[in-house]
Amino acid sequence: MILPAKKRVAESAMENIKNMTLKEIKPGWAARVVRVGGEGPLRRRIMDMGITRGARIFVRKVAPLGDPVEIVVRGYSLSLRKADAENIDVERI
Repeated sequence: MILPAKKRVAESAMENIKNMTLKEIKPGWAARVVRVGGEGPLRRRIMDMGITRGARIFVRKVAPLGDPVEIVVRGYSLSLRKADAENIDVERI
């Protein structure tokens, strides 16, 4: 009976590593958008910039204090605030 619980914990830990927010991605990493969060105008603005489900994102650099984050999405560079990047769920690829 102990083994299944350990397995669930391990699977949960792997899921947390795989799925994260764009804010947590380090420079040089690539990711795929899983979900765009936020509400109303914020969500619409993020999606209008080309950040939609399935889009590939490359994190080019992060400012020294962590804000903003420069990414490459759909062939162009884009800078996002940490607060906006926190609403974008991604999986590392």
